[in-house]
Amino acid sequence: MRVLLTGHQGYLGTVMAPVLTAAGHEVVGLDSGLFVDCVLGPTPADPQGHRVDLRDITADHVAGVDAVIHLAALSNDPLGSLAPDLTYDINHHASVRLAKLAREAGVRRFLYASTCSVYGAAGGDDLVGEDAPLRPVTPYAESKVRVEDDLHALADDDFTPVYMRNATAFGYSPRLRADIVLNNLVGHALLSGEVLVLSDGTPWRPLVHAADIARAFTAALTAPREAVHDTAFNIGSETNNVTVAEIAEQVAEAVSGAKVKITGENGADPRSYRVDFSRFRTAIPGFDCEWTVKRGALELADAYREFGLSREGFEQRFTRLAVLRAASEAGAVDDTLRWRG
Repeated sequence: MRVLLTGHQGYLGTVMAPVLTAAGHEVVGLDSGLFVDCVLGPTPADPQGHRVDLRDITADHVAGVDAVIHLAALSNDPLGSLAPDLTYDINHHASVRLAKLAREAGVRRFLYASTCSVYGAAGGDDLVGEDAPLRPVTPYAESKVRVEDDLHALADDDFTPVYMRNATAFGYSPRLRADIVLNNLVGHALLSGEVLVLSDGTPWRPLVHAADIARAFTAALTAPREAVHDTAFNIGSETNNVTVAEIAEQVAEAVSGAKVKITGENGADPRSYRVDFSRFRTAIPGFDCEWTVKRGALELADAYREFGLSREGFEQRFTRLAVLRAASEAGAVDDTLRWRG
C-alpha cells in the first residue's frame, strides 16, 4: 500500500516507518517538524514526506494514498493541558478534517492512534475491555474520545476507521521521549542513582513497547476488513499491566545500584486501570506483544549509556513540554504552536 504516516518524525512514527517499509509498503510522511531534532543516537533516515501543520493539510496531501496511519497530535497530559483549546483544535478538529479529506480521496483504511487513557479513572483491579465506560480526565484523553466518536460517524462500506487504543508507550526510539513513565524512570536512575517516583506508586499502568505498537499497526493495516472495521482495539499485553511502584522496581533491577525512592508528594493519581488486550489478538491471530517491561528497561539503560544521555537532554531536549517552551521562547513557534522554522 501507499501509506500516509502522520507524525512520522515523532517518538512512535520514527520506529513505525521502517517497520512499514520492511513490510513492503510505500511510506509518505507528514509532520510539522516540532520534535525532529529530539534525536538520541544516529540520525534516523526518514521517508519522504510533507512538512506541514496538521491543521493546514489539503486534499493534495491524501491524493493517491491507499491508507492513513494517524499518529500526529499534541501528545501527553501536561502538553495537552498547556492550552486545552489548542489541544482540541489539533488533536480533535484537525484529525477529523484529515479523516474527511481521506474519505473523499478514496482512502479505504484509516488507523487512528487513540489511547488507553480514555479509561482514565476506571479504578479497581478488574481488566478494562474496549466496551467499558470511557472516563477521560485530561484534555488529551478527551480529545481522543471525541475523534473516535466522529470517525465512527464517517465509517461506511468504503471507509474503514480503526481505533488503536495504545497503552502507555515505552522503549528506545531514535527520537526519544523522556517524559513517559518507564523512559523517565530509567533516565533518572542512570543520571542520579535514584528511581524517583513522585506519586504514591499505587496506580495501575498498562505499558506497550514502541516496536510492538508498530507491529500492531502494520498488522491492522492489512487485516481483513470484517476483522477491524469501525472497531476499537486495546494495544498491549496483560503481562505489562503494572503499578508505578512495580515499574520502579523493574527499573532498579535494570540499572545496577539504583535505589527506588517513592516520595508520594504528588499524592494518589486518579488515573488507574488494568487493561484487557485480548480483542486484538482474536482479530489478528498469531499477534502478541514481544516486549516486557524488564526487557524494555534493560534496552533503554543500554541505549542511554551508549548514546550518552545527559542531564540537560533528559530534562529539556527529550521532554515534549520543555522542547515546546524552548521553541516558543526562541520564536520558532507562534502562539498557535505553528512552526516558524
